[in-house]
Amino acid sequence: MSKKKAFALRINEDMLKAIEKWAADEFRSTNGQLEWMLNKCLKEAKRAQKKNNPED
Repeated sequence: MSKKKAFALRINEDMLKAIEKWAADEFRSTNGQLEWMLNKCLKEAKRAQKKNNPED
């Protein structure tokens, strides 16, 4: 499992409300939803890091 790093994020209030609603609809935390969204975008842009561990 990769190490996680905390950081502050400034985000428009309406955008945050939409993300919170989406997260609740999919039974995720807001943080989990943001991670999922970012990972999806990175994969689509072919910018996601390759996993070194074949068991993942």
